Amino acid sequence: MASIPRLSSCRLPRLRPLMLLPLGLVLGAGALTPSRSQVQVQLQCRGALLETRGNAELKRDTQRLAVSLGLEAEAADADGALAALQRRLAAVRERLQALQVQDLRVSSPITWQRSQQPPASGERVVANLQVSGQLAPARLQAFVRGVGALEGVRLNPVTAEADPAAVPAVRARLLRAAYQDALAQARELAAAVGRSRLEPLEVRQEGHDLRPVMLRGMAAEAAPFDPAELPQPTDRLSLFVRFCAS
Repeated sequence: MASIPRLSSCRLPRLRPLMLLPLGLVLGAGALTPSRSQVQVQLQCRGALLETRGNAELKRDTQRLAVSLGLEAEAADADGALAALQRRLAAVRERLQALQVQDLRVSSPITWQRSQQPPASGERVVANLQVSGQLAPARLQAFVRGVGALEGVRLNPVTAEADPAAVPAVRARLLRAAYQDALAQARELAAAVGRSRLEPLEVRQEGHDLRPVMLRGMAAEAAPFDPAELPQPTDRLSLFVRFCAS
């Protein structure tokens, strides 16, 4: 939803400094000292100063899934818990390799003590770690059923990812769309106050976002997980733009 543009002032009688851009800084004697070259940008608006925020959104095809899971084991002592965790990790790694998971990463394990109820039963040591990688969308069902069902596994959110090679083109498209959105809002506001000419004074990019997909546990007879039903990767971008309307 586009934000509401704001009319900041009606007339500026003087030059309005907006930004100071040092071309270089020299570190000396424990302090920052300005270099010889500095440029101060001053922009003049002899009209109405308008501020808008433009937004753009683009859904893209899913190329891969970023998957991760937590793995846990426990025993009476740390050695036993770590040994059990290592055995479970071997089983998880074997399943993931069979699914051709790429960029497989395994964190270092951590251990902690869990108090038992009743207290007379003593304490147990828990060991856990995190596993992550990238999976082809067509193997989502096999991942959920084959890996998620292993002992000690807890599936984490799955994120649908688009082709990273297309990022520069997508970014350029979003920038143009967000600016056009901001410009359209500014034109409406300028018309409302009797102005017709717009000049951009400042453009500032804000925000980028992806939406994760949550996977939960499933029964053996549950319907298959269809990767086509996952929300598409969505790139969002917003711009803050300040215009001079005359």
